[in-house]
Amino acid sequence: MSHLNASSFDTIKRIIEEHKHHNGPIKLILHEIQNELGYIPFEAMKEMAAHLDVPISEIYSVVSFYTQFTLEPKGKHVLNICMGTACYVKGAQALIVKFEELTGAKLNSTSENGLFSLDSTRCLGACGLAPVAVLDGVVFANAVNNPSLEYKVRDILHQEERKASENYGQS
Repeated sequence: MSHLNASSFDTIKRIIEEHKHHNGPIKLILHEIQNELGYIPFEAMKEMAAHLDVPISEIYSVVSFYTQFTLEPKGKHVLNICMGTACYVKGAQALIVKFEELTGAKLNSTSENGLFSLDSTRCLGACGLAPVAVLDGVVFANAVNNPSLEYKVRDILHQEERKASENYGQS
């Protein structure tokens, strides 16, 4: 295991052991690994392939098919912007441009400081509230005209700047 620490590796092994005897355990194991580690590392797929006696390509095909799985670590805060038809028509693209600039994260990636991940998502099933964005599990309706999402992101940025300056002053 190249870049995983021992604790992460132990977590992966524990999850595989807990579920390897269930019928169709791949998706269940992947969900648990992502819940624990925040993403699906390649090393986890290799370990699953070895313990479940399936080709790694089968595991990778599941990871790449389902959009809820990610192969890259996410930022401390995750902002999802719905790109379903209703949201797109009502300005979701403008939200992406705005929050790329504000967070420093490009679409479907994480900011260099690791603070934000900015992701597009398919329909969230809240078309009457379009355009919809979700920040750390909190839904923001009519996000183009609703300033609360921008205020929340700016508050997070301000808190992080304050922490950084406090830490700088202590060193």
